[in-house]
Amino acid sequence: MTHAPDPFAPARLGPIDLRNRILKAATFEGMTGDQTVSDRLVAFHRAMAKGGVAMSTVAFLAVSPEGAGTPNELVLRDEVVPGLRRLADAVHGEGAAVSAQIGHAGAVAAGVGLPAIGPSRIFSPLAMKRTREASVADIRRIVGDFAAATRRLREAGFDAVEVHLGHGYLPSEFLSPKLNRRRDEWGGSIGNRARFAREIVKAVREVAGDRMAVLAKLNMADGVPGGLWLDESLEVARMLEADGGLDALELTGGSSLQNPMYLFRGEAPVEEMAASMPKAVALGLKLFGRFFFKAYPFEEAYFRSYARQFRDALSMPLVMLGGINRRDTIERAMAEGFEFVAMGRGLVRDPELVNRMARGEASESLCVHCNKCMASIYAGTHCVLVEEGRRAGATSA
Repeated sequence: MTHAPDPFAPARLGPIDLRNRILKAATFEGMTGDQTVSDRLVAFHRAMAKGGVAMSTVAFLAVSPEGAGTPNELVLRDEVVPGLRRLADAVHGEGAAVSAQIGHAGAVAAGVGLPAIGPSRIFSPLAMKRTREASVADIRRIVGDFAAATRRLREAGFDAVEVHLGHGYLPSEFLSPKLNRRRDEWGGSIGNRARFAREIVKAVREVAGDRMAVLAKLNMADGVPGGLWLDESLEVARMLEADGGLDALELTGGSSLQNPMYLFRGEAPVEEMAASMPKAVALGLKLFGRFFFKAYPFEEAYFRSYARQFRDALSMPLVMLGGINRRDTIERAMAEGFEFVAMGRGLVRDPELVNRMARGEASESLCVHCNKCMASIYAGTHCVLVEEGRRAGATSA
């Protein structure tokens, strides 16, 4: 502990300076129903910045219309740049940096009725149909879409970009030995399966240059039999480090396509999710949701044992996430060599948490890991306990 950096002291991430080492993880906000930057989205990230995080991450922005995983997702077109600039200015005004997570949903897009593609013909349980296999022309076009998305974020004044290589979205599908059954240079060996992700990061880095930090979110494990696991994900991480395009690697796991609760842990809010969906989808969730949304017991820093394997194998900066709620957990991560931590649900519960920790007023988040916030993504992501408290206060008044 004596040699560990102070998590609340300034730090450097690639070309940018941060006021501390605690990042707001990308948590889908559900505040872009008309696919524009709303006042609610700006206020959400301003609150995170005001609460003390070093950098707030705007969640999954699709690099193209076909890459959107939900119908209320922001697509990085030229026309959204002014709104993103307004959001960046708001976060900067509170003393924090701002990042955007960019990705392509791949087979997950089939769940919202888009003509989804995958590395192979993948069956999407979200849409109950198979995807189209991506052609080499598709691959090249999508790599270009990631570069174009980065250019728009740079124009909007963003400090960083987070390339989403995990959670069962398209780059993650290419990495998966279960989903990628190609026989060309984009499939087979882990070197071939990693080619798509590496090309994306290279293209993003070229556009970002030395003006923006570039991070990538990588699955350590997909959480499904036959999927990506530590042995191969460590190889991918070494390749990305050798390529030199990343300023930090954020370590995660799970799959929105196959096993979403592997990422979240804790209670599976099946009933609440069903209540927020159209009737046909709700019926399917009630009948089969328990099979898709598997429940895993919550434990503090549940990805820590996996992440330590990466810390031992790599020299590049790493971001630990996954159930980080306590100040002593953050300090332990620093002592074990992790440069940053990312928090999600704990900050949705209490945006002021980082400031309160820094002042010694709090040692842990009030989040109870009910995961009911997951069911609020179509109406604006929020902690239901906070909303119930506000209602109770209004009633008593």
